[in-house]
Amino acid sequence: MKRILLLWVLLCSFVVLHAASVAILEKAEVKKGELRLHFNKTYNKSKIHHFTLRHPYREIFDIPHARLKNRYTGKHLHSVHCRSIRVSQYKPNTVRVVLETGRGYACSPYRPLLSYKSYHIPLPPFTIKPSKHVSHKKTKTVIMHQRISHKHTKQKSPHTYAYMMDIPKVYHQGRGELVVIDPGHGGHDTGAIGGGKREKDLVLQIAKRVEKQLKKRGFRVYMTRHTDIFLKLPQRTHIADMKKARIFVSIHANSVPKSKRNVAQGVETFYLQKTRDAKSQRIAARENAAVLKGASSSLSKKVIIDSVLAGPKIVESNKLAIDVQRRILANLRAHYRGVRDGGVRHAPFWVLVGASRPSILVEVGYISHPRERKRLFTPAYQEQIAKGIAEGVQRYLANRKREIEL
Repeated sequence: MKRILLLWVLLCSFVVLHAASVAILEKAEVKKGELRLHFNKTYNKSKIHHFTLRHPYREIFDIPHARLKNRYTGKHLHSVHCRSIRVSQYKPNTVRVVLETGRGYACSPYRPLLSYKSYHIPLPPFTIKPSKHVSHKKTKTVIMHQRISHKHTKQKSPHTYAYMMDIPKVYHQGRGELVVIDPGHGGHDTGAIGGGKREKDLVLQIAKRVEKQLKKRGFRVYMTRHTDIFLKLPQRTHIADMKKARIFVSIHANSVPKSKRNVAQGVETFYLQKTRDAKSQRIAARENAAVLKGASSSLSKKVIIDSVLAGPKIVESNKLAIDVQRRILANLRAHYRGVRDGGVRHAPFWVLVGASRPSILVEVGYISHPRERKRLFTPAYQEQIAKGIAEGVQRYLANRKREIEL
């Protein structure tokens, strides 16, 4: 009898603990071009399984150890950017989110920096053709929207069309705002070397293309270096503030040891924050090694203080990083196969510390990867990266303007 009672107690304890580990999806809403999921407690985004299905095209998100608050949660969600948005209890402890878009796009979900209970999934930048039951007035509006898209979009082959549906009209046209572009390394600091190619040369080539792309869009640009020179940390960290820039973008290329050179590849965009992620720490340590040479301990303390005091900048930098990463990927994938998404990550890059403006560091690819290195040193590939960075800056400023107006 005692044994049965003990087993019963253990079983009840297991059920209680198991139930306690389940997160409740309290709310799902479409807001500012995103599907936003709100849980009742902190949820680890790394648990979410994101994959894509075709025919028709769908973005799928399986959220384990989660339950809907009730049967109405996530119902009746609509957006002009999706054919349908479905949120359901796929399994007893798994919530499934399905975005049916009909076309592929660079979907980069993220967890807001200061909101550990939320998970945001950006919807496509393009609109979906309305079904027959949509009212005539609404249909006319969408058709006009698509005509604008067609007017400003070059004809592409069918497999690339999905990535080119972004409508330039929605971008913020530069009105003389200043963007600081920082080509990493330079001078005696070659940066990473792969196949005889040097990082300092690559990033300067791309930075000059970014400069042209931004100027073409109405922005002013300040380059921290236009030639092969080395800049010390103080010369880089406060330039954006001294010049009263809106945005600071540092451009670098990644590298790994020989044992991983045929594996590691892809585009990554970083913003400033401490991290426990070993990969991000390794990348930051390599990039920091050069700029911290000769830096005094008093300088290090000062930039740490500046970083701590610049909390709001980190939130905005996160948003900027997401926009830039999405546009780089969209442009590259429109012309090249197998472009890997390294994601938006955070790490303690010293070059991002000093500026109180939104600041990001773009790792344009791995110079150590043979195929990616070959692409990185071709003008066409560089142009798509530069275009992506410029479009990301445009989109970020457009979103900021919209937020202020709201």
